[in-house]
This record gives sequence, structure tokens and C-alpha cells, in this order.
Amino acid sequence: MIIDCHGHYTTAPLALQDWRDAQVAAFDAGKAFDLPDPVISDDQIRWSLEGAQLKLQRERGSDLTIFSPRASAMAHHIGDAEVSRRWTRICNDLIARVVALYPENFIGVCQLPQSPGADLAGSIAELERCVTELGFVGCNLNPDPSGGHWTSPPLTDRFWYPLYEKMVELDAPAMVHVSSSCNACFHATGAHYINADTTAFMQFIQGDLFKDFPTLRMIIPHGGGAVPYHWGRYRGLAQDMKRPPLPEHVLQNVFFDTCVYHQPGIDLLVKVIPVENILFGSEMVGAVRGIDPETGNFFDDTKRYVDASALNAADRQKVYSGNARRVFPRLDARLKAMGR
Repeated sequence: MIIDCHGHYTTAPLALQDWRDAQVAAFDAGKAFDLPDPVISDDQIRWSLEGAQLKLQRERGSDLTIFSPRASAMAHHIGDAEVSRRWTRICNDLIARVVALYPENFIGVCQLPQSPGADLAGSIAELERCVTELGFVGCNLNPDPSGGHWTSPPLTDRFWYPLYEKMVELDAPAMVHVSSSCNACFHATGAHYINADTTAFMQFIQGDLFKDFPTLRMIIPHGGGAVPYHWGRYRGLAQDMKRPPLPEHVLQNVFFDTCVYHQPGIDLLVKVIPVENILFGSEMVGAVRGIDPETGNFFDDTKRYVDASALNAADRQKVYSGNARRVFPRLDARLKAMGR
């Protein structure tokens, strides 16, 4: 079985974005926004997926995608906490409908209604709703709701602890994933995403988060940003800071996906990072959608790279499904209940 741990609903029906545009326009104009939720039919959802994510699952050989709202559209820096709360709920409910239509192909991970300067009460409530009522198996956690200005405390700060307590209670991990950038210095997917992945890992090194939450699990996407390439730097910094060795300090709790879009990158990832810490992911129909002229294949067809890597069959299976089932225990329970 092949589980893709990193999928976003990037092909959602246009009615969703039209609703969002109207919501943002009303907020910017200082007007009350009382439009009903967007009307999206089951057929529109099917049409949005059949020619995209589902087609690519079949063509590329994956079985199940851990699916969440489009990351760049979370846009926590837009509006206020109430704007984010309603937008988040609509996006998560749409993911639940996708899963209901295609339970063999998708399982949900939720967006959180974060907002710069807001507390985490709304995020905690939405996480609990999505896990206990909608059957989701985790969440996406934005370490920078400001959209590129980094005004929030580090992920190891006690500000985040109430959310972590709920994650531990629900046994629901988080993918640490920023949203769009409102800072012109940082291209969203080429700079802001990779910067955030790298920054999150360094924050984990600097703190003692996992002493306080030994069962908390975090997935750093996009292959960990710069982390695998600079593994010696991070080992050395941890040593200089008198932190424990990285396998002991962070690797019991922190995992990386394979959203790395060329063979040398995957080869480096699997050589540097322990195989137990790598989850297959593609983020397909996402940041990079084109064909690599050097190979003739899509950049985001990451299964090709994993298949061609030096991993043996047992380790490849850990990457393809075993690790995801361990990191997402609610996913494992769901699959077992389905006989998979």
C-alpha cells in the first residue's frame, strides 16, 4: 500500500474561491458579511478530482492521500479571527465531503483557524470537531500566521502548549505548513515554504518541547527544507548548544516527507535522514506542476524517485505506508477497520 501523506485540495470548485473573494472584499470594505456557505454539488467535487488527484493516483500507483485544504489559501494573515474561523470551517467541511465520496482514496487533515495575535482557543475547538466529528486524523499547523513576518512565538514556546495538549489527547499529529506570503521578499512556495520548514526544525533543536510532550508528532514537509542538506550544521549547532544528539532530541517526534522534486534530492534525503523518519508525500497538483525536461516526467511524481533510490524493499515499504500508519494512529485504525 502507498500512502501519500501530503495532499491539498488545490483543484476545489471555483465557487469556493468566489466565496472567499467576497468574504475578503467585505472585510476590507468594513461591511458585514452574511452570505450563506458556497453551494457546491457532489458532482462538482467529483469533476474536480476525477481528472486531477484521482487520475494521478491511478497513473502513479498511490492508494490513499492524506488530504487537507489548499495550504496557500489558508491565508491566516487576511481578515481577523472570525474571518479565519468561518473560512476554515467551510474548507474543512469540503474535505469531509471529499472523504465521504471517496473513502478508499482520501482521509482528512484539517486546516486551523489561526490568526495573527489571536489565541488558540478556536484552533483547539476546530481540531477537536474535525477529529471527533469528521473523522480527520491530524492537522496542518502554521508556525507563521502573519504570512512572512514571523510575529508568532517559536513553536517551542508555551503559547502553543494548549494546542499540543489537545493534539496529544486526540493522538493527532501536525504537519508544520505555512500558507501564502504577504512579504514580497519571500516567494510563497519557493522561499517561504522552505524557510519555514528549516526554521521549524531549528526551533525544535533550540527548545525542549518533546521533553514536555514525548508523544507529540510533527511532520516537516518538502523534505525538511534545508535540513537534510545541512545536517552536519544542525548536529554541530545542537552540540554547541549542549543539546542531546539529534536522534534523541528530535527524531523521536519529528518526521519528513518526500516532497523533493528531483532524484539527487531524494537520494540525499534517504541517505541522511533515518528511514523511520521519512513519509512518502508528493503534494501533487501543488507547487510544481510541470514536466521536468531532463526526465520527461512530472516533477512531483515523487514515487519514481523513491523507487529509484537506494532503499531496500523493506525500507521502501516503511516510507510508503508503515511510517504513515505509525505517525497517524487514527489513520492506521481506520485502515484496519476497512481491512487494509
